[in-house]
This record gives sequence, C-alpha cells and structure tokens, in this order.
Amino acid sequence: MIMYVPAHFAATDADVADLLRHHGAADLVTQTDDGLLATFLPFVHDETAGTLRGHLARNNDQWRTPARGDALVIVRGPDAYISPSWYASKREHGRVVPTWNYVTAHVYGELVVHDDPAWVEEVVRALTSKHEAGREQPWSVDDAPAAYLAGQLRAIVGVEVRIRRVEAKFKLSQNRPPADITGVVDGLASSGDEASAAAVRDQQNRS
Repeated sequence: MIMYVPAHFAATDADVADLLRHHGAADLVTQTDDGLLATFLPFVHDETAGTLRGHLARNNDQWRTPARGDALVIVRGPDAYISPSWYASKREHGRVVPTWNYVTAHVYGELVVHDDPAWVEEVVRALTSKHEAGREQPWSVDDAPAAYLAGQLRAIVGVEVRIRRVEAKFKLSQNRPPADITGVVDGLASSGDEASAAAVRDQQNRS
C-alpha cells in the first residue's frame, strides 16, 4: 500500500517525529488469513528503539492471529472541513470549492506480541505518564491498589510495532495563496477548532 502524497503536502522527518510523539490513539491494522483485523488503541512512540508500543485486551483475537507481512498503524493529527467562504479567492473570482485539511501518517512495521506482565506494566506507565503530564493532579499507576493493578495487567497483552517505514501527509492548505491560508486560520479559530488552526499556522510558518 502506498499513500498518495502530492509534493506540496509531503511531511518532513521533523513533522513525522512530532506527530508520533504527541498523537493520542491510532488504528492498528493487520492482514491475516481471516482477513483484515483492526483495533483503535493508544500508542507511545519509543524514538530511540524506533517502535510504537501499546496493549490490547487479552480477549481481542488480533494479538493471537498471525499477521501476514507488516502491520499498519494509521496515526492521525488534527483534521477539519475547510469552507470556501474563508478564502479571499472566493471574493476575487469565486473559483473555489470545499476541501478537507488533515494530518496523518501510515506507519508500517513488524508486529511483536509481549505476553509479559513486566513489559506491559512498563507500557502502561509510559502511556499514563504521557497523558497525565501537565494535569493539575496527575494520576499515577501507583495510586491503584497493587492487587487491582495486577489483575488489570493480566487482562491485557503488550504489542509493539517495530517501524520499517513511515508515509505521512500534512494537507494544511499549502497549495492555497497566502491570503486564503490566513482566511483558513481565522475561519478555523472562529469555529472553535484551535488545533486545526494551529496546525495550518505552524505549517505556514515553516514554509
């Protein structure tokens, strides 16, 4: 599978690293003899090892079912509908149409299963630290009773995708004139989608 990425929407290595570092959850897709299997789950990116690490419910058959070839992890950043009414070009000549802005990466790699409570606990702690960071009263794994935590860990299985390649697309109005991009940022911000507005603004600043 190859992602369609026009040159003006291509992502840099720094863009991809930032997306993998800060994304929330993603779709894990595997091709098996029974067809495609997919699960939406949070991952933590280990930049040193070049892996994505997460966990599946023990009752989820995806970890038990051998994958044929590489697994695919579909990672998403902000996405939003873009109204032509935001473009300065609409007022100039009207030759504009709606589109959708988005940030995504397709991460391919070997899927490795870790049915090991110590490995799984390490991943749970890493995920918790990532998503609790910055909270006024961050929750810690150690806040849970030890016996309860042990039971929860037995109910999940660790998964690791050892990354072989990444295809990414940052479609953030780069193909529009500067005045249209400014209109997109203002339109997204006024509609309350600050995450998408910030993504377009940051991409514009990098251009």
